Amino acid sequence: MLRDIMPASALALSLLALPACPAHAQSASCPGFGVGGQLPALTNPKLTPRTTLLCNEAYASLNSGLVHEPLWSAEHLTRDDIARARELGRVTNRFHADPRLPPGDGATLADYRRSGYDRGHMTPSGEAPDLTAQEETFSLANVVPQTPELNEGIWAGVEMAVRDLASREGDLYVVTGPAFHGSTQGIGRDVLVPTSTWKAVYDQVSKGAGVYVCKNNEQPTCAAVSVATLIRVVGVDPFPALSDDVKATMMTLPAPQASPYRPRSHQPLHIQEP
Repeated sequence: MLRDIMPASALALSLLALPACPAHAQSASCPGFGVGGQLPALTNPKLTPRTTLLCNEAYASLNSGLVHEPLWSAEHLTRDDIARARELGRVTNRFHADPRLPPGDGATLADYRRSGYDRGHMTPSGEAPDLTAQEETFSLANVVPQTPELNEGIWAGVEMAVRDLASREGDLYVVTGPAFHGSTQGIGRDVLVPTSTWKAVYDQVSKGAGVYVCKNNEQPTCAAVSVATLIRVVGVDPFPALSDDVKATMMTLPAPQASPYRPRSHQPLHIQEP
Protein backbone atom coordinates (compact mmCIF):
# COMPACT_ATOMS: atom_id res chain seq x y z
CA MET A 1 0.00 0.00 0.00
CA LEU A 2 2.87 2.38 0.62
CA ARG A 3 3.56 2.47 -3.12
CA ASP A 4 0.30 4.35 -3.47
CA ILE A 5 1.35 7.19 -1.20
CA MET A 6 4.81 7.88 -2.55
CA PRO A 7 6.28 11.38 -2.11
CA ALA A 8 4.06 14.06 -3.48
CA SER A 9 6.95 15.46 -5.54
CA ALA A 10 5.48 13.11 -8.14
CA LEU A 11 2.22 15.06 -8.23
CA ALA A 12 2.80 15.99 -11.86
CA LEU A 13 5.69 16.43 -14.23
CA SER A 14 5.40 20.18 -13.87
CA LEU A 15 6.17 19.92 -10.17
CA LEU A 16 9.52 18.31 -10.86
CA ALA A 17 10.76 21.42 -12.64
CA LEU A 18 9.94 23.77 -9.78
CA PRO A 19 12.79 25.28 -7.73
CA ALA A 20 13.10 24.14 -4.16
CA CYS A 21 11.77 26.45 -1.47
CA PRO A 22 11.48 26.25 2.33
CA ALA A 23 9.01 23.77 3.82
CA HIS A 24 5.61 25.40 4.19
CA ALA A 25 3.43 25.63 7.29
CA GLN A 26 0.06 27.36 7.37
CA SER A 27 -0.53 30.33 9.64
CA ALA A 28 -3.08 30.39 12.42
CA SER A 29 -5.91 31.30 10.01
CA CYS A 30 -9.04 29.15 10.53
CA PRO A 31 -7.53 27.94 13.84
CA GLY A 32 -10.66 26.07 14.95
CA PHE A 33 -9.98 23.25 12.50
CA GLY A 34 -6.50 22.30 13.68
CA VAL A 35 -5.21 20.56 16.78
CA GLY A 36 -3.83 23.22 19.11
CA GLY A 37 -4.96 25.87 16.65
CA GLN A 38 -2.45 24.66 14.04
CA LEU A 39 -3.67 23.76 10.57
CA PRO A 40 -2.00 21.00 8.50
CA ALA A 41 1.47 21.83 7.18
CA LEU A 42 3.10 21.02 3.87
CA THR A 43 6.47 19.41 4.56
CA ASN A 44 7.32 18.83 0.90
CA PRO A 45 8.40 22.19 -0.59
CA LYS A 46 7.37 21.14 -4.11
CA LEU A 47 3.73 21.30 -2.98
CA THR A 48 3.83 24.89 -1.77
CA PRO A 49 3.54 27.11 -4.90
CA ARG A 50 0.13 28.55 -5.79
CA THR A 51 -1.73 27.40 -2.70
CA THR A 52 -4.79 29.19 -1.36
CA LEU A 53 -6.22 28.68 2.12
CA LEU A 54 -10.03 28.78 2.26
CA CYS A 55 -11.93 29.11 5.56
CA ASN A 56 -15.47 27.75 5.71
CA GLU A 57 -18.05 27.26 8.42
CA ALA A 58 -17.33 23.57 9.01
CA TYR A 59 -13.89 23.05 7.45
CA ALA A 60 -10.78 24.68 6.02
CA SER A 61 -9.10 23.57 2.80
CA LEU A 62 -5.83 24.29 1.00
CA ASN A 63 -6.29 24.44 -2.77
CA SER A 64 -3.39 23.86 -5.16
CA GLY A 65 -3.34 25.88 -8.38
CA LEU A 66 -0.89 23.34 -9.81
CA VAL A 67 -3.28 20.39 -9.69
CA HIS A 68 -6.58 22.30 -9.38
CA GLU A 69 -7.83 20.53 -6.28
CA PRO A 70 -7.31 20.57 -2.50
CA LEU A 71 -4.14 19.19 -0.93
CA TRP A 72 -6.02 18.83 2.35
CA SER A 73 -9.37 19.56 3.97
CA ALA A 74 -9.51 19.87 7.77
CA GLU A 75 -12.44 19.70 10.18
CA HIS A 76 -13.08 19.56 13.92
CA LEU A 77 -15.83 16.98 14.13
CA THR A 78 -18.02 16.79 17.24
CA ARG A 79 -20.88 14.62 18.45
CA ASP A 80 -23.22 17.61 18.15
CA ASP A 81 -22.14 18.21 14.53
CA ILE A 82 -23.00 14.63 13.63
CA ALA A 83 -26.40 14.78 15.32
CA ARG A 84 -27.30 18.06 13.59
CA ALA A 85 -26.08 16.79 10.22
CA ARG A 86 -28.16 13.63 10.51
CA GLU A 87 -31.22 15.68 11.42
CA LEU A 88 -30.63 18.02 8.47
CA GLY A 89 -30.14 15.28 5.87
CA ARG A 90 -29.07 15.97 2.27
CA VAL A 91 -30.56 19.31 1.30
CA THR A 92 -28.40 20.25 -1.68
CA ASN A 93 -26.35 18.47 -4.32
CA ARG A 94 -25.04 21.46 -6.25
CA PHE A 95 -21.30 21.41 -6.87
CA HIS A 96 -19.74 24.75 -7.77
CA ALA A 97 -16.42 26.28 -8.71
CA ASP A 98 -15.01 28.35 -5.86
CA PRO A 99 -14.95 32.06 -6.75
CA ARG A 100 -12.44 32.84 -3.99
CA LEU A 101 -9.60 31.17 -5.88
CA PRO A 102 -7.24 33.05 -8.21
CA PRO A 103 -8.22 32.74 -11.89
CA GLY A 104 -7.10 29.43 -13.34
CA ASP A 105 -6.25 27.81 -9.99
CA GLY A 106 -9.50 25.96 -9.32
CA ALA A 107 -11.41 23.13 -10.95
CA THR A 108 -14.58 23.79 -12.92
CA LEU A 109 -17.73 21.76 -13.41
CA ALA A 110 -16.68 21.15 -17.01
CA ASP A 111 -13.50 19.42 -15.82
CA TYR A 112 -15.54 16.58 -14.32
CA ARG A 113 -18.18 16.33 -17.03
CA ARG A 114 -18.05 12.93 -18.78
CA SER A 115 -14.69 12.25 -17.10
CA GLY A 116 -15.71 8.88 -15.66
CA TYR A 117 -14.77 10.11 -12.16
CA ASP A 118 -16.96 11.14 -9.25
CA ARG A 119 -16.53 14.49 -7.54
CA GLY A 120 -15.30 13.01 -4.28
CA HIS A 121 -15.78 15.11 -1.16
CA MET A 122 -12.84 15.46 1.18
CA THR A 123 -14.89 16.93 4.05
CA PRO A 124 -18.18 15.05 3.58
CA SER A 125 -21.48 16.86 3.14
CA GLY A 126 -22.91 14.38 5.66
CA GLU A 127 -20.89 16.05 8.43
CA ALA A 128 -22.18 19.59 7.80
CA PRO A 129 -24.39 20.76 10.70
CA ASP A 130 -26.49 23.31 8.77
CA LEU A 131 -27.46 24.32 5.24
CA THR A 132 -24.71 26.90 4.76
CA ALA A 133 -22.04 24.45 5.89
CA GLN A 134 -23.47 21.75 3.62
CA GLU A 135 -23.47 24.05 0.60
CA GLU A 136 -19.82 24.92 1.28
CA THR A 137 -18.79 21.26 1.15
CA PHE A 138 -19.86 21.21 -2.51
CA SER A 139 -17.11 23.65 -3.47
CA LEU A 140 -14.75 22.05 -5.99
CA ALA A 141 -11.96 23.23 -3.67
CA ASN A 142 -13.17 20.39 -1.39
CA VAL A 143 -13.33 17.77 -4.15
CA VAL A 144 -10.93 15.41 -5.94
CA PRO A 145 -11.54 12.93 -8.79
CA GLN A 146 -12.44 9.54 -7.31
CA THR A 147 -13.53 6.38 -9.08
CA PRO A 148 -17.20 5.58 -8.49
CA GLU A 149 -16.06 2.27 -6.98
CA LEU A 150 -14.06 4.12 -4.31
CA ASN A 151 -16.35 7.09 -3.70
CA GLU A 152 -19.54 5.06 -3.48
CA GLY A 153 -17.92 2.02 -1.91
CA ILE A 154 -15.30 1.62 0.78
CA TRP A 155 -14.60 5.38 1.01
CA ALA A 156 -18.21 5.95 2.05
CA GLY A 157 -17.64 3.17 4.59
CA VAL A 158 -14.59 4.99 5.97
CA GLU A 159 -16.59 8.20 6.33
CA MET A 160 -19.35 6.34 8.17
CA ALA A 161 -16.85 4.69 10.52
CA VAL A 162 -15.27 8.06 11.35
CA ARG A 163 -18.67 9.64 12.04
CA ASP A 164 -19.57 6.82 14.40
CA LEU A 165 -16.23 7.22 16.17
CA ALA A 166 -16.88 10.96 16.58
CA SER A 167 -20.32 10.19 17.99
CA ARG A 168 -18.85 7.76 20.53
CA GLU A 169 -15.82 9.82 21.55
CA GLY A 170 -17.47 13.21 21.22
CA ASP A 171 -14.59 15.03 19.57
CA LEU A 172 -12.26 14.30 16.63
CA TYR A 173 -9.91 16.26 14.42
CA VAL A 174 -10.05 14.94 10.86
CA VAL A 175 -7.91 15.86 7.85
CA THR A 176 -8.54 14.39 4.40
CA GLY A 177 -6.62 14.68 1.15
CA PRO A 178 -5.31 13.11 -2.07
CA ALA A 179 -2.02 11.28 -2.63
CA PHE A 180 -0.21 10.82 -5.93
CA HIS A 181 2.26 8.13 -6.98
CA GLY A 182 3.80 9.52 -10.12
CA SER A 183 0.36 10.18 -11.54
CA THR A 184 0.20 12.18 -14.75
CA GLN A 185 -3.41 11.23 -15.51
CA GLY A 186 -5.71 14.22 -15.56
CA ILE A 187 -9.27 15.16 -16.35
CA GLY A 188 -10.58 18.34 -17.92
CA ARG A 189 -8.15 21.23 -17.67
CA ASP A 190 -5.30 19.46 -15.86
CA VAL A 191 -7.11 18.29 -12.71
CA LEU A 192 -4.74 15.57 -11.54
CA VAL A 193 -6.27 12.19 -10.63
CA PRO A 194 -5.00 10.87 -7.26
CA THR A 195 -3.79 7.30 -6.99
CA SER A 196 -5.24 7.19 -3.48
CA THR A 197 -7.03 9.33 -0.93
CA TRP A 198 -6.34 9.46 2.80
CA LYS A 199 -8.14 10.46 5.98
CA ALA A 200 -6.18 11.25 9.16
CA VAL A 201 -7.91 11.09 12.54
CA TYR A 202 -6.87 12.43 15.95
CA ASP A 203 -8.94 11.34 18.95
CA GLN A 204 -8.62 13.85 21.80
CA VAL A 205 -10.08 11.36 24.27
CA SER A 206 -7.62 8.51 23.67
CA LYS A 207 -4.83 10.87 22.49
CA GLY A 208 -4.31 8.57 19.53
CA ALA A 209 -3.95 9.20 15.80
CA GLY A 210 -4.03 7.15 12.63
CA VAL A 211 -4.64 7.39 8.89
CA TYR A 212 -6.81 5.53 6.40
CA VAL A 213 -5.30 5.28 2.90
CA CYS A 214 -7.55 3.98 0.12
CA LYS A 215 -6.61 3.14 -3.47
CA ASN A 216 -8.37 5.21 -6.10
CA ASN A 217 -9.06 2.49 -8.65
CA GLU A 218 -11.82 0.13 -9.78
CA GLN A 219 -11.10 -2.39 -7.01
CA PRO A 220 -10.30 -0.13 -4.06
CA THR A 221 -8.90 -1.38 -0.79
CA CYS A 222 -7.80 0.56 2.28
CA ALA A 223 -4.86 0.36 4.66
CA ALA A 224 -4.15 1.98 8.02
CA VAL A 225 -0.83 3.79 8.55
CA SER A 226 0.66 6.08 11.16
CA VAL A 227 0.68 9.86 10.84
CA ALA A 228 4.49 9.71 10.68
CA THR A 229 4.25 7.45 7.64
CA LEU A 230 1.83 9.82 5.93
CA ILE A 231 4.17 12.76 6.55
CA ARG A 232 7.19 10.89 5.25
CA VAL A 233 5.69 9.63 2.01
CA VAL A 234 3.05 12.25 1.15
CA GLY A 235 4.57 15.48 2.45
CA VAL A 236 1.57 16.64 4.47
CA ASP A 237 1.55 16.83 8.27
CA PRO A 238 -2.13 16.77 9.24
CA PHE A 239 -1.47 17.52 12.92
CA PRO A 240 1.70 19.63 13.44
CA ALA A 241 0.90 20.18 17.13
CA LEU A 242 1.12 16.48 18.03
CA SER A 243 4.27 14.97 19.50
CA ASP A 244 6.51 12.74 17.44
CA ASP A 245 5.54 9.80 19.67
CA VAL A 246 1.84 10.22 18.93
CA LYS A 247 2.52 10.57 15.20
CA ALA A 248 4.64 7.41 15.18
CA THR A 249 2.12 5.30 17.15
CA MET A 250 -0.85 4.12 15.15
CA MET A 251 -4.19 4.07 16.94
CA THR A 252 -6.68 1.30 16.25
CA LEU A 253 -9.00 2.69 13.60
CA PRO A 254 -12.52 1.28 13.21
CA ALA A 255 -12.99 -0.84 10.09
CA PRO A 256 -14.83 0.76 7.17
CA GLN A 257 -18.54 0.06 7.29
CA ALA A 258 -20.57 -1.45 4.48
CA SER A 259 -21.54 1.29 2.05
CA PRO A 260 -25.29 1.80 1.60
CA TYR A 261 -24.60 2.57 -2.07
CA ARG A 262 -22.66 -0.62 -2.75
CA PRO A 263 -23.61 -2.96 0.12
CA ARG A 264 -21.05 -5.63 -0.79
CA SER A 265 -18.18 -3.19 -1.15
CA HIS A 266 -16.94 -3.65 2.42
CA GLN A 267 -13.34 -4.82 2.56
CA PRO A 268 -11.18 -5.68 5.59
CA LEU A 269 -8.87 -2.88 6.69
CA HIS A 270 -5.25 -3.87 6.17
CA ILE A 271 -2.92 -2.58 8.88
CA GLN A 272 0.36 -1.19 7.56
CA GLU A 273 3.10 -1.07 10.16
CA PRO A 274 4.83 2.34 10.48
